[in-house]
Amino acid sequence: MSHVVTIETKLRDPAALLAACVRLKLPEPRPETVKFFDGAEHSGLAVRPPGFVYPVLVQPDGAVRCDTYEGRWGDDAFLGRLKQAYAVEAAKLQANARGHRITETALPDGGVKLTVTAGAAGFGAAPQQVYGGAA
Repeated sequence: MSHVVTIETKLRDPAALLAACVRLKLPEPRPETVKFFDGAEHSGLAVRPPGFVYPVLVQPDGAVRCDTYEGRWGDDAFLGRLKQAYAVEAAKLQANARGHRITETALPDGGVKLTVTAGAAGFGAAPQQVYGGAA
């Protein structure tokens, strides 16, 4: 039997989703209506990772749906990588929009540390950690 996964994290920013796909070297997400194994149809932006039977679907409300059938139809770990890439790219877009400087550091555990420095040049502001640890 199929196992549709619903991710609680909301992926609401299409620009951050596109940037996450670029980061993960995936094709651009495309609007699509997907009929999953259980017969349910859902619409949204389809992310098509290699080796997946069904795409990862990001719905207009930010909900994420995917059917990996416990890893048989796609890598369950990919969902964590997509969420992490989205979080990093969304934070970078928000920081840049506010004129802040942002640096990214890969952590040994696979996590990412982002350091945001206030202001366009970062003068006079102490760094602030936005996100750290494994996603």
